[in-house]
Amino acid sequence: MIKYRLIFLISFFLSGILFAQYIPNSFKLYEENKLFKSSSEETPASNSVTDIISIGDTVWIGTGKGVSLSTDNGETWTNFTGGDVFGDENIASIGYKNGVFWASTAHNTDQNGQSLPEGSGFKYTTDNGLTWSSIPQPLDDPNDTIVVYGINNIRALPVTVAIQNLAFDIAFTKGTVWSANFAGGLRKSTDNGKTWQRVVLPPDNLDSISPTDTLNFALQPVAGKFGPDNNLNHRVFSVVSANDSTLYVGTAGGINKSTDNGISWKKFNHQNQSNPISGNFIVALGYNKNNNSVWAASWKAEGETEFFGVSSSFDGGANWSTFLNGERVHNFAFKSNQVIAPADNGAFRTTNSGTSWIVPSSIVDSKSGLALTTNTFFSAAAQNASLRIFLGTDQGLVMIDEIGIWSGSWKLKSASEKIKSNGETFAYPNPFTPRLEQVKIKYSTGGKNESVTIRIFDFGMNLVRTVIQNAQRGNGVHVVEGSKSSVNGVIDFWDGRDDSGNIVPNGVYFYRVEVGNNSPVYGKIMVLQ
Repeated sequence: MIKYRLIFLISFFLSGILFAQYIPNSFKLYEENKLFKSSSEETPASNSVTDIISIGDTVWIGTGKGVSLSTDNGETWTNFTGGDVFGDENIASIGYKNGVFWASTAHNTDQNGQSLPEGSGFKYTTDNGLTWSSIPQPLDDPNDTIVVYGINNIRALPVTVAIQNLAFDIAFTKGTVWSANFAGGLRKSTDNGKTWQRVVLPPDNLDSISPTDTLNFALQPVAGKFGPDNNLNHRVFSVVSANDSTLYVGTAGGINKSTDNGISWKKFNHQNQSNPISGNFIVALGYNKNNNSVWAASWKAEGETEFFGVSSSFDGGANWSTFLNGERVHNFAFKSNQVIAPADNGAFRTTNSGTSWIVPSSIVDSKSGLALTTNTFFSAAAQNASLRIFLGTDQGLVMIDEIGIWSGSWKLKSASEKIKSNGETFAYPNPFTPRLEQVKIKYSTGGKNESVTIRIFDFGMNLVRTVIQNAQRGNGVHVVEGSKSSVNGVIDFWDGRDDSGNIVPNGVYFYRVEVGNNSPVYGKIMVLQ
C-alpha cells in the first residue's frame, strides 16, 4: 500500500521530498455534523489517488479528499468525504481484511511558522461505509517511559502529540491491526483500535533482537532525554504481513522481519548482507503470495553506496536482487507473478521477476480521447481473475481492460466540479505552474458535437496562444461527464506556452471558448512559477 508522505524535522533526510510527492493537495480544517456521502458518481471525489485496494468487483481508494468505494469494478463511485467522519482530511493509508476496511487520516497544522503533518486517527467500516467507527491517533502518556520486552525494561520516548505522528501504512494478522507511524513507530492493536501497544524493533546498532536477549537501548527515533540514540530503524513507514505470523516492516534503517507475530526481529539493510537491498529508506513494501516474494521500494538513506530502486527477495530476505536503479517507486501491485511498481517516471511492470520492465507508451481514454499528462504514479491494484488494472495518479484514477501487457482499453476517471449550464466555464488547477502541470479548461458543448476554438490572451487582451481551432468536441470527444446530458462537461488543456513554444511569464491570463455559433464564454487563469 502506498505510504503517505511527510514533512518532519530537517534532520530527517528527504522528509520534505516525501511529503510533497504524496500529498499534492493542501489540508484545511473542516467542521460539519454529518458525513457527506454521494452515491453513483461517475468519478471518485478527488484526483489525488494515493492508495487502491481491489477485491472482486469492489474497489476502495484513498484520496486527498476522503475515501471512495466502487462495487462495480470502478464504473461508478460512492464518495465518503466531509462531515464529522472525514472532515477535510487526507487519507494517509488504507487497509482491508475479511470485509473490514480501515483508513488512517491526517492534515497539516501550522506550528512556529512551519506547516507540519498531524495524524488524526483511523476510521473503519464493517458494512461498506453504511456506518463508520472513529479512533483517535494513538498517543503516549508522558509517563509511558518503559516498554517491557521479555526480560528487559526498554527505555521509550513517549510520543505525546499527533504532530509528525501519523499512520503511513496498515497491515493485519489474525486478531491484530498493525500501524506504521513515523514518530510513533510500529504499533499494534488487538481490540480494534481501542488500545495500542508500542512494538520494539532493533536499534540501529543491532541486527536482531529477541525477548531473551539482554538489551540496553532506547526506543526512540531521535536523540532525547533517554540518551543519544538516534535510531533510523525506529522511524517506521511501511508494514506488510505474509501470513498470520510473518511480518515485514520498513523503516528509515532497513527492513525488519518477524516470524513470531512481532515478538522477535531480524533486520536487513544495505550494510549487513552480501546481497543487500538498494537503500535503507523503505517507503513501501509488497508481498506476493503467488510466489512468496517480498518487494521493497528501497530509497537511498544515509549510506554513500545506497541508491534508489526496487529490492526483492524470494528466500525470505536472506538475499536481495535490486532493479530500477535510480527510480523512486511508491507502491506495488501483483497480478499472478507479474509485479507493478508505480513510480515517478512511469508504472513499471515486470513479467520475469525483474529481468526487464515495461511502462505504458501512452495512456489515452478510449472513449473521450483525453490523454493522461503525467508520468508519475502513486498506487496500483490488480487481480489475477480480472483483466482490469487500476493506477493512481494526482490527475485521477486510471483503468485498463487488458488484451496484452499495457495493451487494451484505457479509462480515465478525473474528478472536477460539474458544469451547471452551457454558458459556464472554469479552469483548474488555478493558479497553475506550467513546468509541473497543464491547466484544464472545462466547458460544455450542450451535449452536441460542435466545432470548438479556444484562445489564450494576456492581461492586455493580446493573443498568446490558440489552444485548438475548429476542433470537434462532444458526443464523447473530450467529454468527462454528462455524455447524454444537454449540459455536458468537456475538457481541453493548455500547457502554459505561447504560440512560439515559450512558457509565458507569471501573471493573469484570459481564455475564450467558442462553441459552434454560440456566444463565446470567458475565463481567467493565473500562471505562477
